[in-house]
Amino acid sequence: MRPITSDILKELRKDKKLTQKDIGTLIGISQSTYCDYENGVRDMPLNMLCCLADTLGTSTDYILGRTAEMRPYPKRNEALN
Repeated sequence: MRPITSDILKELRKDKKLTQKDIGTLIGISQSTYCDYENGVRDMPLNMLCCLADTLGTSTDYILGRTAEMRPYPKRNEALN
């Protein structure tokens, strides 16, 4: 059984009318590596998850299936860091 993340990644990619190769190019990985992430064959590193969320305009929680809210969270004020 594929993890829910796989289905969500595919849905997000198709909603943006992007191919797996397009996503790979945008985030700096090969199409085959992205394909492995999307199909649940390979675990995605945390930094890649964050990069994908930013690229796809959503939150990591949405990709992980932890929320139904697709919009990304507001960014922290840099002055607070």
